[in-house]
Amino acid sequence: MNARVIAVANQKGGVGKTTTVVNLAAGLAELGRRVLIVDLDPQGNATMGSGIAKQALEQSVYHVLLGDASVEEVRQPAKQGGYHVLPANRDLGGAELELVNELAREARLKNALSLVDDQYDYVLIDCPPSLNLLTLNGLVAANSVLIPMVCEYYALEGLSDLVTTLRKVRTAVNPRIEIMGLLRTMFDARSNLSQQVSEQLASHFGSKVFETVIPRNVRLAEAPSHGLPGLVYDRNARGAQAYLALAQELTARLEPATATPSV
Repeated sequence: MNARVIAVANQKGGVGKTTTVVNLAAGLAELGRRVLIVDLDPQGNATMGSGIAKQALEQSVYHVLLGDASVEEVRQPAKQGGYHVLPANRDLGGAELELVNELAREARLKNALSLVDDQYDYVLIDCPPSLNLLTLNGLVAANSVLIPMVCEYYALEGLSDLVTTLRKVRTAVNPRIEIMGLLRTMFDARSNLSQQVSEQLASHFGSKVFETVIPRNVRLAEAPSHGLPGLVYDRNARGAQAYLALAQELTARLEPATATPSV
């Protein structure tokens, strides 16, 4: 079975992309899946949130994109959580300039991941909050896109921009990519606005909207400072349990149960 490669993307920042990547990875690992996180953000937050010191990296995803190292050489196990990380640091910020004249520069990540395709069930790509060459590498490598979004006033406008971008990527470089689902993050059930935007999403996108909703949660916000996924830091917290539920919902969507043979 080929790995399912999922880009977690939104051109709007502050919507919980990295939190989603790290905690979904831990949730999938808890369900027995083999998971790799690809940190494509030069800030390296998914790397740090997995307990890996980005300052101490000798090699990173930057070297993989440049063709100087393989995924197998660079990946590291998360401190806790049961998944692997292809880590990033600020070196990655220079990758765009160095790749600009390279052949098939937008497919560097896809080609590198193809060499470990049989070693993972899921590859989760943490894309930066902008449409640049790094994000394009993530979208070209992916089968599908998971879009985290906060139910606020500007969310739908930003979502429209992202859908337009995905349409262009599908036409130009990756005809197989599709929106797998929209995830409502940092949800405040007491807010009328949150409820209204949530209803609009359900109305426009129907079954593409995950049933699981990620609430605002202090314990989930604290976890990265300890280098841990929320599921490890405090598995009983509402946010942690929500991400475990998301992992279960995602696998139910992507791994339809094999029909039981009739007796």
